[in-house]
Amino acid sequence: MKKLVLATKNKNKVAEINDILKTLDIQVVELKGEFNPDESGSTFLENAYIKAYEAAKLTGMPALADDSGLVIDALGGRPGIYSARYADHTQKRNEKVLKELKEVPSDKRTARFVCAMVVVDPSGKTLHSCEGICEGIIINEYRGTNGFGYDPIFFMPELNKTMAELTLDEKNNYSHRSKALKCIIEWLSQNKY
Repeated sequence: MKKLVLATKNKNKVAEINDILKTLDIQVVELKGEFNPDESGSTFLENAYIKAYEAAKLTGMPALADDSGLVIDALGGRPGIYSARYADHTQKRNEKVLKELKEVPSDKRTARFVCAMVVVDPSGKTLHSCEGICEGIIINEYRGTNGFGYDPIFFMPELNKTMAELTLDEKNNYSHRSKALKCIIEWLSQNKY
């Protein structure tokens, strides 16, 4: 059985990725101990690579990492790669986004969740990378109790729900992370590493 390290300590991401990867003959290994690489990249893909390479070096196994975030058109792409660091905690991040969009009309609140994923071996070689995008609109209210991060204010018009109103199964069919992961899964199922 192939092994793959998940280069994250985020339990929500681990749960989502594990749920999708369970169909493959791959043993998913979670990181133990301290893991906090310096995400100094200028793109989602660069930050994903930094995390994957660090995890691969630590464990001696290929690692899968993602970097994802919210890109809001009316804010010039903010919070972007700084989504997880846009404020001290989730509530403050959401409040900051809503405050910055206060005067922006609803038809100008277009946004997207972007996820870049990469598999890196312990030598630093990128084995495969993918990107997933989920389009939506930032609404003025919090809706839903599922998910995490910006999910309660990210409305998906085609589903008439926020990301936080989706079940885990629904989220794993529509989210940016699931789209990137499906691309990674296709590669994993067809390649040895």
